Amino acid sequence: MDLLPKKIELYVLNHSQDEPKILKELNKETWQKIMVPRMLSGHFQGRVLSMVSKLIQPKTILEIGTYTGYSALCLAEGLKQNGTLHTIDHNEELVEFQKKYFQKSEYKNSIKQYLGNALDIIQTIDKKFDLVFIDADKVNYSNYFHAVINKMNKGGVILSDNVLWSGKVIEKPNPNDIDTIALIEYNKLLKNDNRIETVLLPIRDGLTISRVI
Repeated sequence: MDLLPKKIELYVLNHSQDEPKILKELNKETWQKIMVPRMLSGHFQGRVLSMVSKLIQPKTILEIGTYTGYSALCLAEGLKQNGTLHTIDHNEELVEFQKKYFQKSEYKNSIKQYLGNALDIIQTIDKKFDLVFIDADKVNYSNYFHAVINKMNKGGVILSDNVLWSGKVIEKPNPNDIDTIALIEYNKLLKNDNRIETVLLPIRDGLTISRVI
């Protein structure tokens, strides 16, 4: 689903910060070698993630869903000195790809990779989070929210990706479409939970910003 006319989208991109060189390389290699490359955050959303992180200046970031590492590197741009980004993914085949770009970056000592079930791993991270980015299996979005909400610092921010789901969230879902059903319920959860204040931005496939009160 295209939320903006292509010419407007291109104008927005051309008048936003340029994509850093390492991310251009990562972007290109992802599209050349990795399955479902559209999962990549990409230039515009990546600059949004970077800007949000720089505004927050987090000490501790949690990312649920690493994919090829693009969004992690964007978020890491805003880390405070000696801060840490914890990023979790279940796909063993992508670990070395992620690591290659993390090691090439200036944030190589600030990023900690985890492989496995995020709901289990989150409980083992003995930290309070300033910034969380949820971008993994949609059916578990509500579970991820419940897993992190009590581990957030006051004023911390939870970012949730793909919350418009190609526009399917405004349609009556197929009973077998568990991802769409899960996202509809998740969006209601974010709207109604009195521990946070939320705004849903129509960026790419939908990006929600929720601030812990």
